[in-house]
Amino acid sequence: MTVKKTEKFYKRVLIAAAILLALCMAGCSPTASSSSLTQREMGNEAGTDLRVHFIDVGQGDSTLVEKDGHYMLIDAGERDQDETVASYLEKQGVKKLDYVIGTHPHSDHIGGLETIIRKFDVQKVFLPEKEHTTKVYERLLDAIADKNLKITLPKPGESYSLGDASFQIIAPDRDYGDNLNNWSIGLRLVYGKNSFVLCGDAEKDAEKDMVANGFPLKADILKLSHHGSTTSSSEGFMDLVDPEYGVISCGKNNDYGHPHKEIMDMLKKRNIKVLRTDQLGTIVAVSDGSKVTFPGITEGTDGNRTQSTEADQDYVINTNTKKFHRPDCKSAASMKEENRKTYNGSRDNLIQMGYEPCQSCNP
Repeated sequence: MTVKKTEKFYKRVLIAAAILLALCMAGCSPTASSSSLTQREMGNEAGTDLRVHFIDVGQGDSTLVEKDGHYMLIDAGERDQDETVASYLEKQGVKKLDYVIGTHPHSDHIGGLETIIRKFDVQKVFLPEKEHTTKVYERLLDAIADKNLKITLPKPGESYSLGDASFQIIAPDRDYGDNLNNWSIGLRLVYGKNSFVLCGDAEKDAEKDMVANGFPLKADILKLSHHGSTTSSSEGFMDLVDPEYGVISCGKNNDYGHPHKEIMDMLKKRNIKVLRTDQLGTIVAVSDGSKVTFPGITEGTDGNRTQSTEADQDYVINTNTKKFHRPDCKSAASMKEENRKTYNGSRDNLIQMGYEPCQSCNP
């Protein structure tokens, strides 16, 4: 045996002995081991929900999806909304984005993405094959190049994972010429029995192709394309998606009249519950794999939805950070016992007392 091989052999023996000793010591400390396991189990249990944040960026689109500490951002509004989106991501604890998707080259969707790509650790960027000549688009390409990232082109049928959730690309299907809206990247997000369909500004031609492709389109929640415009939400497409909820991202009193009355009438006829960012601000949908809820949003007797101001609710407050949480929040589960208190009462009262709502669980 050579000297080098002998040295390697003894190093391996020493490493193995160290590992064995560590295991034995862990076995002699059942209390510490049990406590550590409980914390992991609590963290996993509290963090299993899929959360889809429809961020209020005015007349534009931006959606953050989170699952098991993994994140995907779809669009980031106009360029002047970049800090709004970046700040929101930071408050959610986002440091790395597994996926960034620019659905299509219109500025109300990709305007803020340059800042996001420069500020965060980004793993994969999706853009449609259709290019644009605007400065906003060119700045986005520069940011991608400066971060040494490659553009992934969407291919219908391909699937990707996001923690225990997954999504399938369902659009665009072909060359749509100069109609940038129809080039929108569409995807169907799935977690357990729940699903979401999000298709940027895809118009009726693109929707017909999605129907013809034969991919599953059924969803609990549809983010209506093109901010609720009559250019989208065709009958055949809506028949297959058949959502319980429709989310519309648009700005208050926008110049386009979004969402259009015809679309709102269609949604009402189909008994689809509507949630709008121009009325509710940022909307967070939470899925436990079997049902979808919207924390903090209630439905009135007239069918309109408003931010909840219910007086009697249970919260967990952190007296050190001055934040309050839902009881099932993962941050509440890992809170130090001396800082933890249970509070039953009004959300507004907590805010008046100087407490801030947790940005993760949105109590």
